[in-house]
Amino acid sequence: MSAHAGPPSSAVPLPSPSARAPVAAPRGLLGGRVGRWWHPLPDGRLQCDLCPRTCRLRDGQRGYCFVRAREGDAVVLTTWGRSSGFCLDPVEKKPLAHFHPGTAVLSFGTAGCNLGCRYCQNWEISAATEWDRLGQEATPEHIADVAQAWGVPQVAFTYNDPVIYAEYAIDTARACHEAGIRTVAVTAGYISREARADFFAPMDATNIDLKGFDEDFYRRVTGGHLRDVLDTISWAVERGSTWVELTTLLIPGLNDSEDRLREECRWILGELGPDVPLHFSAFHPDHRMRDVPPTPPATLRRARAIALEEGLHFVYTGNLHDVEGDTTRCAGCGESLIVRDWYTILGYRLTPQGTCPTCGTALPGRFDGEPGSFGPRSIPVRL
Repeated sequence: MSAHAGPPSSAVPLPSPSARAPVAAPRGLLGGRVGRWWHPLPDGRLQCDLCPRTCRLRDGQRGYCFVRAREGDAVVLTTWGRSSGFCLDPVEKKPLAHFHPGTAVLSFGTAGCNLGCRYCQNWEISAATEWDRLGQEATPEHIADVAQAWGVPQVAFTYNDPVIYAEYAIDTARACHEAGIRTVAVTAGYISREARADFFAPMDATNIDLKGFDEDFYRRVTGGHLRDVLDTISWAVERGSTWVELTTLLIPGLNDSEDRLREECRWILGELGPDVPLHFSAFHPDHRMRDVPPTPPATLRRARAIALEEGLHFVYTGNLHDVEGDTTRCAGCGESLIVRDWYTILGYRLTPQGTCPTCGTALPGRFDGEPGSFGPRSIPVRL
């Protein structure tokens, strides 16, 4: 789905959480849960309404994402309750710069994707078609209990796009909230209007990949459409209850021109306002784009400078050591409020009320009185 690295292969076991009985849901013969967004067509096919692809399925067929399939008279999610791996990460790795800085997040994903990004850096997961070889079983209640047992304040749905396993993500988010655990969705935002409200309602924060600002780029390189993603971003920001940050992975020669970057930033400013954080991250050759060079650090810094020139307040560089590009500054007086180097917090000057101690300007986001102390490491875990 995105540039965010998947879970490391080696893992340490998690402590056994207390057992809780899962809430039963209708189950198909394939072991999947009956999906929530589909309807029958006059020709006998069933249309999946979860994402803009609107796959039309005959019995036994799977959708583009591979994990949603028709079984008899229903569309089922075949990966409910199974994951491709778990890892403890810093929340900054999602990336989220304005959401409880310094805290840990229990990250996991499943398999499949509803986009076909040629550069996907999690392609072993997103393009997987032999799911039964990959999955770890994990009910929503077990995931919530594990996060609680480890003292982790949030769970992230990531690695592949949680939109395609929306029922599983929603069920897990609800179980997490019952246990006092926050939830994070890392997504490309390729979701239908019908499913948006249900999907984002239990998400405390989301990072949405805005992969570029050109319809031709989206069509050729990702297999999707830009307009659908922009609609999702606008809706999520306007809705207000889910904290939203954006990421654009810059690919040399494809989506990093000054004109496109300025268009993107002007759209963000005009449609969303100046306070939605934007992360520029670096591409490295992978999957079907191994002939494209990695993104130079100078490209990320140039993109950040353009975004600031266009009036955005909070712009970050990712996937490189760049203290200036990782630092959160007050939009009122320019004071350094959160100083970082990659995922390490070097300084934190927010008041307990989340304001600048110099001028009193509030910093948009979700903050605690003090930053977390998890640090920059990622720890693979096994349930």
